[in-house]
Amino acid sequence: MRFVDVLSVLSKSSPYAVSTERKEAISAELDAIKKYLYIETDIQKDFEKHLTTLSAGDKKIIFLCGSSGDGKSEILTQYASKFSHKATFHLDATHSFEPDESAISTLDKVFADYEHSDKALVVGINVGMMGNYVEEGGNENVCNAIANYLDSKTSTFEYVFLNFEDYPKFNLTSTGHSSDFVKAILQRITKREDNIVRQYFDKEKASHDSNKVLCTNYQLLSIPQVQDRIVDVLFKARLIKDQFLTARTLLDFVHTLLSPEGYLFDNMFNAPDNEISSKIVDFDPADVRTENVDKFLLSTSLGLFDKRFEEFTSYLSSEFGIRQSKNSHSYLRLFYLLEEAEIANNYHKDFLDDFDEPLLDKYAKVWNLHTHFVGDKEEKRELKAFYKETIFSSIHTYINRNAKSIGKGKFLISSHNGYQIMTEVDMEPDFTAIQHAPPTSTSYFVANISVEGQSVSMPVNINLLNMMNRIIGGYRPNKHDKNTIVILDDFADHIADIASSKDKLTIVKDGLTISLRNDDDEIEVSGV
Repeated sequence: MRFVDVLSVLSKSSPYAVSTERKEAISAELDAIKKYLYIETDIQKDFEKHLTTLSAGDKKIIFLCGSSGDGKSEILTQYASKFSHKATFHLDATHSFEPDESAISTLDKVFADYEHSDKALVVGINVGMMGNYVEEGGNENVCNAIANYLDSKTSTFEYVFLNFEDYPKFNLTSTGHSSDFVKAILQRITKREDNIVRQYFDKEKASHDSNKVLCTNYQLLSIPQVQDRIVDVLFKARLIKDQFLTARTLLDFVHTLLSPEGYLFDNMFNAPDNEISSKIVDFDPADVRTENVDKFLLSTSLGLFDKRFEEFTSYLSSEFGIRQSKNSHSYLRLFYLLEEAEIANNYHKDFLDDFDEPLLDKYAKVWNLHTHFVGDKEEKRELKAFYKETIFSSIHTYINRNAKSIGKGKFLISSHNGYQIMTEVDMEPDFTAIQHAPPTSTSYFVANISVEGQSVSMPVNINLLNMMNRIIGGYRPNKHDKNTIVILDDFADHIADIASSKDKLTIVKDGLTISLRNDDDEIEVSGV
């Protein structure tokens, strides 16, 4: 079997993409590859604990829930036979037993059989189907249990919910981000010892008619720094493009990266048919424009290659089989992927600063400050600085974008016939609310702000954080930013509502400034 056939197991179009209770193997070799690639996850360990602690006659329903492709069927098929004496398994709640039955009516039968059985029940179900069953299902007890879970995210003794969404694929720390999930899969595919996949690679590379591009891509994927960069890109896709990562989408993405249709660094950003690649095309490093990058693009387009670059590309050709090319954009993608790797004369490191992404590091740091805040002085100092320099500064600039002239700390409330009404608004981080806020997913944190003593919260994702930074730099949002800016608009409305009830207002028009003060139901006017 050729290496390209071995890697077909990774593809979403492979019969191995979804696990079923097959009686016969499709291919003994491919079965061995699929088995080797499987990695036990934390949710699987918790699922197994629930099964092993089941006693004879225990009446409970264990829901293994999540999204399509996250690995529910893979886990269920592993345990269905082993624990069949303790529980009945319904592997896929989207399927029906008969052609003329719906998935909902099938679930009704499954739950009815459970109620008349002395066994527990295990159900694999998508979160969307859970909501559908609450609306249309016929078993009132199960409907109520699912509804309570969807509302509170808690299980009971009889109704246990294990949700893939509660096991995040990415980890955020004060120093950055990581993904044990992604790295474990990439390392399993490429490790040098006891690796059946690498054995096929070695045979392919030694073959007289080897697929050279495929071998090059596998060698590149085996570089730890390239794997780290892949994690970076997938994390950006999760935060910026809201791209969920499942086992199936990740393996299909790796299959796309290794495709012999092109080099890995081009496949990564030039594969519109792949779900993940279609989202990360906007992160293409070939689109970065800096003085250093522009100089490289110009010199290569004119055929003016410096000696270090020629030495570098010569090494890539001899050691990795990367053919020398005049495509400067491909080289930029390669430089980006190699990152901190030690390769030849390290010419690619000349572009590290050009590909620097401080937004990711800033987001990770601020997310951690909010998520793990315990109230010590250093945390308060860092959060105060962030709120003052980023949140308050951007809000002040955004709300006052139409003000002709306005002092520090003042906010424009409204405009009427050329008169602009403004007032001072006191804003501080609400440390009490921050400390007692419930945990959030890595996709956002909640900024808690005390506005004139009233607590106001605002969800902040990386797109909003980026928009705040741009507003501070002078950017004026437009209609294309509506999905992000609506959060700022909502917060601005809160500020206007609170500010409009203040005792002191200022009215400005054409250099005229009038101050109004409410003192015991009397209005004091000055500046007329």
